[in-house]
Amino acid sequence: MVLSRLRAGLQRTRNRISHALRRLGGDTSLEEALEALEEILYTADVGLLAGEILDELQGEVRRGAIARADELGPWLRERLLRELQDPGPEPLRLQPSGPTVILVVGVNGSGKTTSVARLVAWLQGRGLKVLLGAADTFRAAAVEQLGIWAERLGVDLVTGPHQGDPAAVAHDAAEAALARGADVLVVDTAGRLHTQKNLMEELAKVARVLDRKIPGAPHETLLVLDATTGQNAVQQARRFAEKVPVDGIFLAKLDGTAKGGAVFAVQRELGLPVKFVGLGEGLEDLEVFDPGEFTDALLGPRPAAETA
Repeated sequence: MVLSRLRAGLQRTRNRISHALRRLGGDTSLEEALEALEEILYTADVGLLAGEILDELQGEVRRGAIARADELGPWLRERLLRELQDPGPEPLRLQPSGPTVILVVGVNGSGKTTSVARLVAWLQGRGLKVLLGAADTFRAAAVEQLGIWAERLGVDLVTGPHQGDPAAVAHDAAEAALARGADVLVVDTAGRLHTQKNLMEELAKVARVLDRKIPGAPHETLLVLDATTGQNAVQQARRFAEKVPVDGIFLAKLDGTAKGGAVFAVQRELGLPVKFVGLGEGLEDLEVFDPGEFTDALLGPRPAAETA
């Protein structure tokens, strides 16, 4: 079950939130409950949204819409859910003809290469022929790791010389995708830091080369973010979006963090939907993001009366 996997992945975040949520029932006063709710929001690392939610809640209390502490939990769930974009059953815009080009970007250590492999496995599970392009030419280990995944997955991999031009690899990969009749070309890029201007310019060059070879490419640009970085993920996403049109987020390492609320911060402050989440170590540990399941896993399932 997806929900059970999410619950396991978000256990550290949920444990902290549950401690505060327990203070929202029984004989707790509204004042005490509001203090607990503030703790919940900042513990979950939801960012600037926390202050706005607290202000809204104070307004609800003043006008009498909320009168008891035990009403805050359900209200919080519905309020958070409104912040999340639903990528829908088709999170990627696959082209009706010709290869769909997916550019994968992210910082060093974000789990990008493993996320690429999981994405390829997910695409294969949909019956699509996938080709990989290894445009991270600066780290030999990155190409080697991608090569191991490509062999395991049974997909062709286009590479270039060590420290060669990443845009040249992207060009060759696009040519190969066209020649070999690939349905999808996934291009992995160097895990460059968002503060390194020259490397970010190079990433923009890769995108331009892909567009010249396959008009409209990249059709999807996915930014891999490490969920354990919390609010820093927002800054990373903003810098990348300045150089290439980022379409969505692949949130990796969600199973190893107490900062699951970063999902809300990214979507609220940048308007970027989370399309995929990584929940473990295996190839199958990828899930299409579902707002309801994520919120339930973060705060606990909604009461039986709401789900009946």
